[in-house]
Amino acid sequence: MNVFKKTIARLSFLGSFKESGKDIVFIIVSCLLTVLVFIIPTGFEESGIQSNSVRCKARIVQVDNEYLTTIGPVRYGHQKLEIQVLSGRFKGKVFSTTNNLVGKMEMDKAFVEGENALVVLTLADDENVSMIRVMDHYRTDKTIILVVLYIILTIIIMGWMGLKILVTFVFSAVMLIKVLYPLALHGFDPIIGALIITTVISAVILFLVGGLSRRALTAFLGTASGIIFTAVLSFAFTYWFKIHGAVRPFAEMLLYSGYGHLNLAHLFIAGIFIAASGAMMDLSMDTAAAMDEIKKQQPAITRLQLMKSGYTVARQAAGTMSTTLLLAYSAEYTAMIMTFIAQGIPLENIINMVWVSSEIVHTLVGCFGLTLVAPLTVFAGGMLIKNHCA
Repeated sequence: MNVFKKTIARLSFLGSFKESGKDIVFIIVSCLLTVLVFIIPTGFEESGIQSNSVRCKARIVQVDNEYLTTIGPVRYGHQKLEIQVLSGRFKGKVFSTTNNLVGKMEMDKAFVEGENALVVLTLADDENVSMIRVMDHYRTDKTIILVVLYIILTIIIMGWMGLKILVTFVFSAVMLIKVLYPLALHGFDPIIGALIITTVISAVILFLVGGLSRRALTAFLGTASGIIFTAVLSFAFTYWFKIHGAVRPFAEMLLYSGYGHLNLAHLFIAGIFIAASGAMMDLSMDTAAAMDEIKKQQPAITRLQLMKSGYTVARQAAGTMSTTLLLAYSAEYTAMIMTFIAQGIPLENIINMVWVSSEIVHTLVGCFGLTLVAPLTVFAGGMLIKNHCA
């Protein structure tokens, strides 16, 4: 363990790698849990893979745009492509295919010579290809580079905390993709599943970042309480506003893909408090850390004074965090809002549209939950931190 710690420490120029033994053990356990969850099969691994198809990387070596029509920013028709396979058992072979464009920029992919693409080869038998489909531009290598750069920069700047951040980042993604979403597809209620998963994710993140301490426990209690309150509010306002849930990309497509049992409204509700949980963790940890530091600097402070000081910090943090939620959520619908403005649609018409109403509920309920986290965390801190320096 000491060798591991020294090795990591050599990678950091700005960060501190001083951690207690129990925190290192918790990090290792979290990593092992992440690996375990990642390797557990979900039952959907082969659902989108045909036995007679092969995915591979290919280069576009020739493009014929003769049958492509351009009207303004939109193109429709088809491209004739010559592709050279760069990976897999057909590496080096050249094939001809077509790339159809239907005139929708969000769906169409146009290629030029020299670009790489992800290609699916449908096989007639082991040696012959019957059909070729060019899926999209190949971005796997770019994604790997971006991830590696993020890892390196995070560890260099944040030190030991950077390693914790990476562990929590991967753990959260794995829990959502490998546990929550498959459970929902199998028929488990998304609200119950999201409550359990976000609580587990919050616990791991807060105890990794804050250590196994009363400070972290305070933050966790505030976050967990806020998530529960937000879930209740999400449920109430979603049904009050009569939001059916099919307001997200691909939501309705799930129903037509063999998952008609899904309750899209519950999926929408779960998304509200999942999205808000990150901001809740930030606010609760900031508040708990401030209260802990105040207690260390002023050991004689009374419980009421500590809670008042914590609440002052929480109010300041909640003010900026609520705006953060607004900006983050509204940015997703910039084009929609601009379209409404450009067409001069009356404000009353806009706020009664289901897409806009869903975003109002999403944003304001998340802010409600965030506001509730402040007093909940302050109360937990007053009970836990007052008689103990975390």
